Amino acid sequence: MGGMVRGGGRSGGVKAARRPEVRLPPLVEFEEGGLEPDGDYDGVRFGASADLADASGRGARFMDCALEGCALDRAELVRARFIDSVLTGVRGVGTDLAEASLRDVEVVDARLGGTQLHGAVLERVLVRGGKIDYLNLREARLTDVVFEGCVLAEPDFGGARLTRVEFRDCVLRRADFSAARMEAVDLRAVAELDIARGVERLAGAVISPVQLMELAPAFAAQIGVRVEA
Repeated sequence: MGGMVRGGGRSGGVKAARRPEVRLPPLVEFEEGGLEPDGDYDGVRFGASADLADASGRGARFMDCALEGCALDRAELVRARFIDSVLTGVRGVGTDLAEASLRDVEVVDARLGGTQLHGAVLERVLVRGGKIDYLNLREARLTDVVFEGCVLAEPDFGGARLTRVEFRDCVLRRADFSAARMEAVDLRAVAELDIARGVERLAGAVISPVQLMELAPAFAAQIGVRVEA
């Protein structure tokens, strides 16, 4: 059985993201020593004992898989594909997921730093809880993605395309939206919104009246308006 998707509705006139509902089949425990480039993993559970640090799984496919508490430090997962899978409590620094594909995926309570997802494609992905530092999503394509109750410290969305993306009860610190393109991006429920660069790229996003007041100086600076008492 694969992932089920909730139909997207509308929230205050904004088309809501379609969330994944992943229902995993009975899983087989991963017992191998490491990953293989272009490996095919179907219905596999990677538990906390599966140390994937420094593993090389370039181009691997993960279908109906669960990664639970795995160490992913410096794991090479370039162009890997995650489909109908759940990543719970994964941790690590420098995980390389450049140009990877995530479809119908849940990422829960992750503790990651310096994760490379530039050029990646995320479709129907839920990131709930946890903390991710220096997330690199440059030139990525995000469609029906929800960030919920998590902390994103200095995320880089430079040049990314965001379509039906929701940020709910999460913290965005020093976010970079330079050259990003947005459509139906909902920022109204962000707990802390701090945009370091790219405030002029918020066309296509929805913010709250309070956020508008907080961002007013940045908007004014973009069009060359000086605000003085």
